[in-house]
Amino acid sequence: MLRSMYAGVSGMKGMQTKLDVIGNNIANVNTTGYKKGRVTFQDMISQTVSPAQGPAGNLGGMNPSQVGLGAQLGTVDNIHTQGNNQTTNRPLDISIEGDGMFAVQEGTETFYTRAGNFYLDQAGDIVTGSGQYLLDTAGDTINIPANAESFSVQTNGQVQVVLPAGASSVGTIGIAQFSNPAGLEKVGSNMYRHTDNADADNGNDLLGAPSTNGRGSLVSGSLEMSNVDLSEEFTEMITAQRGFQANTRIITTSDEILQELVNLKR
Repeated sequence: MLRSMYAGVSGMKGMQTKLDVIGNNIANVNTTGYKKGRVTFQDMISQTVSPAQGPAGNLGGMNPSQVGLGAQLGTVDNIHTQGNNQTTNRPLDISIEGDGMFAVQEGTETFYTRAGNFYLDQAGDIVTGSGQYLLDTAGDTINIPANAESFSVQTNGQVQVVLPAGASSVGTIGIAQFSNPAGLEKVGSNMYRHTDNADADNGNDLLGAPSTNGRGSLVSGSLEMSNVDLSEEFTEMITAQRGFQANTRIITTSDEILQELVNLKR
């Protein structure tokens, strides 16, 4: 069979994966704190027709002759650029201006997120929409007392409450910082899980106060939206569609050549 036919199949599979990632980006264009994905490709192994040869005798050197066997998926990256902030004027809508992620806890496992839409539960703890507890710099939950008259979140992460006896702080929202945020694993619900490739300390001492050691500051009353650019995604969609069509054309042309070979016996 012709090598070009199998090369075309590999190209079609790659373009399908690219369209899958683009479709997911577009579906999450309004998802709070979503970070877009990107696909890269690599060429597959090449078949050597003739190897390289150095100068010898009366002849100069010759370059290798190789025929490529198609393309393969290289990486599917998460692009952690800053999304635009949307003002909500709600105290528990918090965005991070800069690097870092919120740390939230479910049972014994800690997850990380850029989605800052938080709520109060019946006990006064600050939680996510799915019920995970927001953690402070010490890895503990943050509780708003039942007798608090009001509360606010400062840019340095301190949660200030006004009690009948006066104002006080009930904790500082912790920000987790990673040397390689692209190494985090998406687990759904705007959450990420730590992996061995996310930071150099293997998950130790991740939490710290906002605006310290390169961590971003907090903006209360706003939410970070998705960093998906629709114009870019539509352009990539057209590119992927044309790439898919071109690879199907390779298969069609290869099939026509094979048909001509079959017809030679007539």
